Amino acid sequence: MKAGILALVLGYFLSQFYRSFLAVLTPVLGAELGATSSDLSFASGIWFIVFAAMQIPVGWALDRVGPRLTTALMLAVGGGGGAIVFATATSPGAISLAMALFGIGGAPVLMSSFYIFARFYPQALFSTLAGAIIGFGAMGNLAGAAPLAYAVDIYGWRETMWVLAIAAFVVAAILAVFLRDPPKDENEQTESGSLFSLLGNPNFLLLFPLMLVCYAPSAAIRGLWAGPYLEDVFGLDQLGIGRVTLVMAAAMAIGSVAYGPAERYFGSKKRVILVGNLCGSALWFLLWMFPAESWQTATIAFAAIGIFGASFPAIMAQGQLLMPSHMIGRGLTLLNLFAIGGVGVAQFLTSAMASAAGPVVSETPGFYASLFLLFGVSLLVGCIIFSFSAEKPAK
Repeated sequence: MKAGILALVLGYFLSQFYRSFLAVLTPVLGAELGATSSDLSFASGIWFIVFAAMQIPVGWALDRVGPRLTTALMLAVGGGGGAIVFATATSPGAISLAMALFGIGGAPVLMSSFYIFARFYPQALFSTLAGAIIGFGAMGNLAGAAPLAYAVDIYGWRETMWVLAIAAFVVAAILAVFLRDPPKDENEQTESGSLFSLLGNPNFLLLFPLMLVCYAPSAAIRGLWAGPYLEDVFGLDQLGIGRVTLVMAAAMAIGSVAYGPAERYFGSKKRVILVGNLCGSALWFLLWMFPAESWQTATIAFAAIGIFGASFPAIMAQGQLLMPSHMIGRGLTLLNLFAIGGVGVAQFLTSAMASAAGPVVSETPGFYASLFLLFGVSLLVGCIIFSFSAEKPAK
């Protein structure tokens, strides 16, 4: 089982890499395939939308089939197959297809981990365990920054993607062999229920708006818009973009690990979640007001946003309190649908904004300021709605 958990971490490493590496490849994909920022924003959005759409069948599969076969099969087909499609791409359309496959491959990995944590460990440890696997898996986010830039510079982007295809197949094989499904007791075998029973809980519903926007801003910037922004506004090259996104990726990993201990120290999930996301909103408003200050200032702001924007595991832990044990898989994946779907919606919306602005306007500080304003307002609205939720489930 230890080898299986390690393989889940490696699978999440690949999932984090796939959702964030396009920012670094912006210059080379533009030069070789003619891919614009709008094209790549659309492709990035495809990853998140497909990933989100897969959460409902993944939730059913976790509860009925178990995490072992679900994760191994989808990672092999989506992760390995997507890397092959990307490595052989000749147009922006092929990049979008590869990103869709990557979304399928990454869809079950983190939720399988959460499912196992929820079934095997005390609820009080859920945030810490969830944050830990996100933090360790976020090394993929780091690998998709400066290390990827260096690998592409030395070996080429197609060769790098072939290596990732092999890695995905290897991790899928380890999962198939070593991961173990949690046992089910006799009562759970006879329990029934649907997502509608969860949706009937008002406190559960009040989690959705913040879940929709808490991860979207930092993921959209780290996954794509940091590349065009740093290139257009400050003139940074591929290696410079890689260094800045590396700092943000490291901050996101730190934030993921920090939320669990913080909620135990302050004795309140809700308070920590609210304060963290309000701080993130304030930082987006600062970037909106000063979009062209300096790349150093932007780097510091992105790092702080990465830390405060990592409340995802804490909100998942809050939601887990409201789920019956036989619906853990479906409940967690429903929340994850909103988190990942929110990023997809943000990427499609920002892609449309870039297309509407035109190639000249979309390369100016003013355009990027409008993106920052969108992220700041959405986070603020999400926090306001979340503030009406109950701290603990009703008895």
